[in-house]
Amino acid sequence: MAKDTLDTRQLILRAALKRFANGGYAATSVQDIVDDAQVSKPALYYHFKDKAGLFQALVHEAHDERYRILREAAAQAEGIRAQLENILAGLFDYFGKNRELMRISFATMFAAPGEVPENLSYTDKCERNFEFVRSLIKRAQKSGELDKHFDCQELAFGFYGLANFHLVGHLVCKDCQPDRLTAQRVVELFLAGAAPKADAKKIRVQSKEKK
Repeated sequence: MAKDTLDTRQLILRAALKRFANGGYAATSVQDIVDDAQVSKPALYYHFKDKAGLFQALVHEAHDERYRILREAAAQAEGIRAQLENILAGLFDYFGKNRELMRISFATMFAAPGEVPENLSYTDKCERNFEFVRSLIKRAQKSGELDKHFDCQELAFGFYGLANFHLVGHLVCKDCQPDRLTAQRVVELFLAGAAPKADAKKIRVQSKEKK
C-alpha cells in the first residue's frame, strides 16, 4: 500500500477516534469524520466499509497493540516477576499516550445496545491476550517460580484484575500516572500477597519475648 494511501487511512482513523471517544459512536456521523480528516467520503469508503468498520478497526488496533506490548515486554525479561513488571510498565506507558483509544477499548465491554456497532467483534482478541498471560503463569508454575496452590487460570485472573484496575484508573484520572515503580508494587502484591509473612510474625514474637 502506497505511503499516501496509508497516510489517508491514518488520518481517517485518528479523526474517527477523536469523534468516537469524545462524542460517542451513535452521535458521530460519517460526514463528521470526513470533515475532520479533510478527506472525501469516497476516500473513507475506499478504506472502510462504513462507520461500523471504522469503529471495528480502532477496537482491533487497541487489542492488537496490547498484545504486541505483552509479547515484547515478556521477551525482554527472564523470570515471571520481571516479565510481569515489564508488561505493566509497558501498558502504563502506552495507555498514557493513547488514552482515547484505550477508553474506546474498555467502553465496548460495557456499552448499551446502540452505543457500539452491532456484531462488533473483539472477544477473540481479548481471549488471545488473556491466554498469553495465562501461558506465562503456567510456565512459571512448571519451572517452580510460582506454586500450584491456585491453578494458572485463577492466577491469571488475579493478575488481570490488579492490572486492569490500575489501567482503568489511569484513564479516568489524569492525575493518576502509574509508572515502573507502580508496576513493581503491583507485581509484588500479586506475588507476595497482603497477609503477614512468616518472618514478620517471628520478629513480633521475638520482640514480645524480650519485653
